[in-house]
Amino acid sequence: MPDSLPADSVGVVAPQTLHFDTPIELACGQALDSYDLVIETYGQLNADASNAVLICHALSGHHHAAGYHSADERKPGWWDSCIGPGKPIDTNRFFVVSLNNLGGCHGSTGPNSTNPATGKPYGPDFPVVTVGDWVKSQALLADRLGIQCWAAVVGGSLGGMQALQWSLDYPERLKHSVVIASTPRLTAQNIAFNEVARQAITSDREFHDGRYYDFDVVPRRGLMLARMVGHITYLSDASMGEKFGRELRDQAYKFGYDAEFQVESYLRYQGERFSETFDANTYLLMTKALDYFDPAYDYGGDLARALAEARCEFLVLSFSTDWRFTPARSEELVNAMIAARRKVSYSEIDAPWGHDAFLIPTPRYTDIFTAYMDRVAREVGQ
Repeated sequence: MPDSLPADSVGVVAPQTLHFDTPIELACGQALDSYDLVIETYGQLNADASNAVLICHALSGHHHAAGYHSADERKPGWWDSCIGPGKPIDTNRFFVVSLNNLGGCHGSTGPNSTNPATGKPYGPDFPVVTVGDWVKSQALLADRLGIQCWAAVVGGSLGGMQALQWSLDYPERLKHSVVIASTPRLTAQNIAFNEVARQAITSDREFHDGRYYDFDVVPRRGLMLARMVGHITYLSDASMGEKFGRELRDQAYKFGYDAEFQVESYLRYQGERFSETFDANTYLLMTKALDYFDPAYDYGGDLARALAEARCEFLVLSFSTDWRFTPARSEELVNAMIAARRKVSYSEIDAPWGHDAFLIPTPRYTDIFTAYMDRVAREVGQ
């Protein structure tokens, strides 16, 4: 590892692309005859393949969860604060697998991939996928890697939904499910936020019914607005107030409609940067997966009945100022786990940063997460 990188980093890492030739049947009734999944791995798999941990990403996440792609990379992977030597997910003890999900736009097969039937990007023809479809593809990934049972499946937000779905669809293939800043289903308000974001994208004049690739354009303004709406929901009022307050960029009113307040400038910057790196069709697909997630749906709305299928132990964490996925939603999940007589540990962590708090290594959060993962490691002899 280059001397310039932190000692607790996994160092310079390289993604791998794994190709799957066996068709995968999807919940929507369609199938992909073949597909690619891009992954990164950190740490070493032990002799009996019992120390593997799967990292599931959130809406805008991807496979690059920890470390650096080069010694010159300025920012590490999106969850570097929690993955690495001596961190909660300790790569001296665990073999960690992080992937970009089907439908993603960072190398795994998705809307911007070439459709072998047409020779053009799938675009809107890419099938709508669900959290269950992602978990199915992740199980096939585990088969490819020789992992029969995960020590833990871990995720925050949409990633937490995947960790929960794993416990229901493959109960014998994981020992622990870690569900952070998540929910057993979206509220109407959350679905509404997603619909506003989708409308921002689809109403962009450069969207072209999802076939913007054919015109060599990007619905940049729509993506920018979608990200701005989303970003507001990821932060708390207190954190936005502390970071920006009502500060003006030039310390005076301009009496116009340009970005005069610092918070306006920040949101525009975040939106513009996102529109340069994320695919619009993928954003539509990911938000629909969020909307459809409801493990109690096939059980008459009875979440405890759904959870009766699980065999693993659970850690559920929520954050006091998360108004996107409130602690009440985590408590609903925990109460259902208790009713289903599942083993569960739960903590609501006091943190001022809203939904994004699961990405920030506050001491209370880190201590609880570390203590739980330490127990997971001891169970597999690490």
